[in-house]
Amino acid sequence: MLKPTNIKRTLAGLALAFAATAGPVPATAEGIQEPFREEFHKAMKGRTVVFVPVALAVDLAQGWLETMKNELEPLGVSVTFRDANFNTSAGAQAIESLINERPDVLVVQNPDVQTYAKLLRKAEKAGIYVIQVNMRTSYDSTAFIGVDWQEMGEKVAAASVKACAGKSGKVAVLQGALSAAASAYQIAGIASVLAQNPDIKLVSNQAADWDASKAKSITQTVLKQHPDICAIMGFWDGQDIGAAAAIKEAGLTEDVFLVTSGGGEQKGTCDMVANGTFDLHYQYNVPNQGLAIADTIKWLIQSGIPAGTVKGSIYTTLQPITKDNVEGACWTLGQ
Repeated sequence: MLKPTNIKRTLAGLALAFAATAGPVPATAEGIQEPFREEFHKAMKGRTVVFVPVALAVDLAQGWLETMKNELEPLGVSVTFRDANFNTSAGAQAIESLINERPDVLVVQNPDVQTYAKLLRKAEKAGIYVIQVNMRTSYDSTAFIGVDWQEMGEKVAAASVKACAGKSGKVAVLQGALSAAASAYQIAGIASVLAQNPDIKLVSNQAADWDASKAKSITQTVLKQHPDICAIMGFWDGQDIGAAAAIKEAGLTEDVFLVTSGGGEQKGTCDMVANGTFDLHYQYNVPNQGLAIADTIKWLIQSGIPAGTVKGSIYTTLQPITKDNVEGACWTLGQ
């Protein structure tokens, strides 16, 4: 066994030997060719991805599309879209047409849990990878990337219960479209929390159909009927600015807790939290979702796995945004 002094001498000798032989790498060295990159780039080049959003006018869709383009187009992938523009029939027709055109990947934001389900199954049988984003159908395609809406419901309900402590206990729900996954699954999460809090009374549960003016009208009526209401749970920030306007007009901004959710775009999220429009906002970070979509596309294209033969979900981490952490928490288009 070497003694400590001998170990030190040995290490010192090794260091001197290394110093004598190492030196800088010669400028003429060719290096080592990375053995897998060529196949990766060959697999990407010339591929086609088509995005079918509920409406491209919404910041969510714009963020997903921009991120996909930034990640995929430099690799030679064509990224285009077909805008349903809040018209479910137009979206269905677009998907039907795309099945005949055979893009490599179809990225779809579904308006509800049923309308596109058979079409997405048909697309995968035709060999097209289908990625559903944020709102899925009853058909489980190759990938889903988006919010766990039941978890969202549990979080907004728990926050509302906390905000109502020592108050009337009256709460209201402002859903989006009733048949959308964001509504159907989120209300299940809310119901599970309210069932554990019998002192909280749900006095209104209505659908605003993602429309800010409708949200305002519903909220105005609810506030007249229940001026002592302590919390309103909205399902999307673009809609819930209408609820906020009704609360402000009634002079109840300090009394009614308004919680909502959205993609985390600066104007729709952080500016609204900072100015007191929303008390709490659960953000599902759209650029992060876009990166997950793009990375999933890269993997699928290389994999050689037939469309529809693998299934997987990537649920988005939800970030609560309040005035305490609003600074720097959001993103902007073109960032």
